[in-house]
Amino acid sequence: MIWNWQRPAWPDFTYNPTVLASLEQRFLRASGELFGVFKHVGPQDRDTLKIELIGEEALKTSEIEGEILDRDSVQSSLRQQFGLAAQERRVPPAERGIAEIMVDLYRNFAAPLTHETMFAWHAMLFTGSRHLQSVGAYRVHADPMQVISGGAHNATIHYEAPPSERVAAEMDRFVAWFNKTTPGGGHPLPPLTRAGIAHLYFESIHPFEDGNGRIGRALAEKSLAQNLGSPSLIALAYTIQRGRREYYAALERNNKDCEITDWLIHFSETILRAQANTIKRVEFYIAKAKLYEKLRGQLNQRQEKAIARMFREGIDGFKGGLSAENYIAITQASRATATRDLQDLVAKGAFTKTGELRHTRYYLNVPGRQV
Repeated sequence: MIWNWQRPAWPDFTYNPTVLASLEQRFLRASGELFGVFKHVGPQDRDTLKIELIGEEALKTSEIEGEILDRDSVQSSLRQQFGLAAQERRVPPAERGIAEIMVDLYRNFAAPLTHETMFAWHAMLFTGSRHLQSVGAYRVHADPMQVISGGAHNATIHYEAPPSERVAAEMDRFVAWFNKTTPGGGHPLPPLTRAGIAHLYFESIHPFEDGNGRIGRALAEKSLAQNLGSPSLIALAYTIQRGRREYYAALERNNKDCEITDWLIHFSETILRAQANTIKRVEFYIAKAKLYEKLRGQLNQRQEKAIARMFREGIDGFKGGLSAENYIAITQASRATATRDLQDLVAKGAFTKTGELRHTRYYLNVPGRQV
């Protein structure tokens, strides 16, 4: 198998900019719409929304790699680092590490990319790790860096990256390319094109022993933020995670050649879906604030607990809707009390109701509660 980095053209990727032009225009229009939606969030709510959006990205970029993190710990770490928490809370290393990367990305998106930036991110991810030979440094092991699925007797090699001895030189070229293609660089590229190339280029080098996916997605977000001149806050990892199979298939289709129009179309469409998801999530947050304001002082503690639990599920909602049994489990109420509470929540406009008898389900009465 011949991989892209073994081609004579490497790393000069080629693509058809004409087919990307309409996608680039849609991205810029949606960016304006997203900034407009953010303006409807009150100043005191913006910090909370920022924590929710960044926290969800931290969780999802880890989940793509099979690592399930604790939401409360991630958000706690984010609040501490943004100076929004009065007291320190003990946070596990994995949750703290990904939160530190997201905060650094938010604060320092405009800074030029350096090796040290990526080394720091890697060290944040793997502080205290004992399974890696190199932490906070590029890989140096002599074994081939391969992406493999299946068992030892039926393994499928999806990709083999350049040998470790080539990584330093390859990353020198990557860093130079990344900084040269910024809006103020010597060879600026449109936002989607640049982010798509950056992600595929980095993943093709696969410079670290582990963590390449998370750092590669962080680089795509840094690229988008630099082109927009503002932290993007788009739900990129959230969207990739929902289409993870297609994401990996697209990477595999485009790791054998330097003509990458197919990849750029796929990744651009993913970013556009991420923008749409983010707009809906912001609108959901605004609706949440309005619903709480409308119901202020009208709910008992059981109802407040149930609504908070449903909002915790976010825009995807409580899977299958809330049943009376769910309500009882959440609030420890009796069945009769649960029935009265739920009927009252529908009457007050907090919930909508579907179905009858044992098929009855309740949903938050907010627009955009599902993507």
